[in-house]
Amino acid sequence: MSDESISNDTFSRPDGRAIDEMRAVSIEPGIAPHADGSVICGFGNTRVICAAMIEDKVPGWMQRQKVEGGWLTAEYNMLPYSTFNRKNRPISQGRQDGRNIEIQRLIGRSLRACTDLKKLPGKTLWVDCDVLQADGGTRTASITGAWVAAQLAFSKLLKKGKIEENPLSDHLSAISVGVYQDTCLLDLCYIEDRDATVDANVVMTGSGEFVEVQSSGEEATYSREQLDELLALASKGCVELVEAQKTAVAEA
Repeated sequence: MSDESISNDTFSRPDGRAIDEMRAVSIEPGIAPHADGSVICGFGNTRVICAAMIEDKVPGWMQRQKVEGGWLTAEYNMLPYSTFNRKNRPISQGRQDGRNIEIQRLIGRSLRACTDLKKLPGKTLWVDCDVLQADGGTRTASITGAWVAAQLAFSKLLKKGKIEENPLSDHLSAISVGVYQDTCLLDLCYIEDRDATVDANVVMTGSGEFVEVQSSGEEATYSREQLDELLALASKGCVELVEAQKTAVAEA
């Protein structure tokens, strides 16, 4: 038996999951009654409120440049009680949180990758993602839940006759993968994310195409073989997430 086989047999994740096993995924629709579409998306102990609201206007730059169609944008925030130690709201510090900005841009451009904005004329879809409880994977849970919230919002517009076609062209989900204790893992919890030597967030469409791959070594390097393994794990996870999305939309 090889050293690698021995390592795989004896390796144990902090929560006892298999290396290619997701945490329990939950997508609960209808959490915010005033939103056009909303869910709580949970990956294990990570829980994010995702709510979509539609405005009958577009950003000023679109009007000035005479850009056709509509717009889609996102905001991301971690609630003060989402972590073990209270996290100050950015407004209380008098400045924007750089991490929040980076993540909300990721959410927005990921959703736009599978949205035909010309089918949303004169309107803006806002998606707000607020982390209720953080245990790793908040950005990936946000993207996965945001897609469902957007789908519910567009369905509402279709029923009211305010748009002619659904702007969403495909499903969209995201999952984290990484190398922890020399082992490639799917869906990192906080402990794994904190101590991983390689951390990656992968965004994919329902048809299996990549939207974004954020991958970096944490003061370490990784091989092409490890990258291929990480992407294979992410693909498996995203397939499972799309099924969860379908179930949530059907229940809503």
